[in-house]
Amino acid sequence: VMQQAYAAPMMQQPALATAVAPAAAAPAAEAAKPEITGHIVRSPMVGTFYRTPSPDAKAFVEVGQKVNAGDTLCIVEAMKMMNQIEADKSGVVKAILVESGQPVEFDEPLVVIE
Repeated sequence: VMQQAYAAPMMQQPALATAVAPAAAAPAAEAAKPEITGHIVRSPMVGTFYRTPSPDAKAFVEVGQKVNAGDTLCIVEAMKMMNQIEADKSGVVKAILVESGQPVEFDEPLVVIE
């Protein structure tokens, strides 16, 4: 009898969370898509995004800066390895979409170049 009493509330809570989460996440995802225009440099891996080579150094790139193909834009740290992310196109940095120190997912947009 006690197991049944505990099982019912546990089943209701995930149902509520499931119903609320997609409703909250969908509008945010739809709103973000139209804002990104230009060439998007995406993360090739899951890791932590860094704009600088070390905490006291200046950023690799700033918004408005001209970059050439092959220039380092940022670092994604994965499994204690610092992986330099390079521009695959020349142009001007239009936006940096991630804050330094934030986790990033595979294929997540990082930098926009025009």
